[in-house]
Amino acid sequence: MINFKILTIFPDLFPGPLAASVTGSALEKNLWSCEAINIRNYAKDKRGTVDDTPYGGGAGMVLKADVIADAIDDALSFDKIRTYKKLPKIIYLSPRGKVFTQKIARELAKEEGIILLCGRYEGVDQRVLNEYEIEEISIGDYVLSGGEIAAYVVIDAVLRNVEGVLGADESLHEESFGSANSEEYQNLLEYPHYTKPQEWRGQKVPEVLTQGHHKKIADWRKEQAIAITKKNRPDLLKS
Repeated sequence: MINFKILTIFPDLFPGPLAASVTGSALEKNLWSCEAINIRNYAKDKRGTVDDTPYGGGAGMVLKADVIADAIDDALSFDKIRTYKKLPKIIYLSPRGKVFTQKIARELAKEEGIILLCGRYEGVDQRVLNEYEIEEISIGDYVLSGGEIAAYVVIDAVLRNVEGVLGADESLHEESFGSANSEEYQNLLEYPHYTKPQEWRGQKVPEVLTQGHHKKIADWRKEQAIAITKKNRPDLLKS
């Protein structure tokens, strides 16, 4: 079982869409758990203030170090009484972090506990990131209103690599950015898929897929994967 704790000012957003489909089924089977912790519960005033103006000036507000630290301490102290082999990894979802990849998702899937800090406003006081040696992760080169949507992405991607979450492990191995165990499709985007009817609006399913010749099908899929990768992500072929 892998336990996620999400530090957020919008706890009602969780589990949200993660309660549906394969991740929702896995949640019901206790393959993972999710606890949303309201950062405002650790505010120092009755107004629930969690942010303040930045030193040095500038637009926007910054999440306060003391408030965030108390939320993290509470999450960690709870976990210390559990039987984890090690304390949960703490991740700050930030546009300046290292880009989230399938490799990182596989590594995180081995963790027993993960704390996800969802940023808001202009970000988090740097001192709290330094204090807890928090790892920063970005889901792409763009800016969101907050880290909650990024948390959905990370949790979903990680859970797909947890044993028992997916119904068919081979589907993980052959999809885009597939498992490390699938050497055939490393650094390749996924090949096209077709289903019934065999002809739709004048478009026919490629004949090779209808003949039952497994070697020819495998070769065709590899060729298609290379072509799609060359068109959409040529940078992956260089690696």
